[in-house]
Amino acid sequence: MIFKMKEKGFQAELEYDVLNVSADENFGFRPYQLLISSIVGCSGGVFRKILEKKRLAYEDITISANVKRNPEIANRIEEIHLVYTIIAEDLEPSKIEKALELTRKNCAMIQSVQDSIVITEEFEIKQSK
Repeated sequence: MIFKMKEKGFQAELEYDVLNVSADENFGFRPYQLLISSIVGCSGGVFRKILEKKRLAYEDITISANVKRNPEIANRIEEIHLVYTIIAEDLEPSKIEKALELTRKNCAMIQSVQDSIVITEEFEIKQSK
């Protein structure tokens, strides 16, 4: 990937679209937003594949990320807590727990940062309407 400097940040022309990165969110995505998005996107994609391989039916999945940053040390990200909300008719919590364990093991982004950022997960299952 090649990032070119612009007046308020950097820009990369990628296959899908142009990516603008800036410390000022009026001019692009902030770096911490991209890091969190990478972790959520990767883990969510792996989680979905695992559910499908295990033939666990669901209607929708939402992932919220609660982030703890340390303002004393460059405002670095120290903790990310992921909450998976799964809308489904009939899922056994034990199967979701196992799927999340496999997700953690197979998500490249979590594996890349696990020694420097504490990542925790929880889930809730909501019944379909």
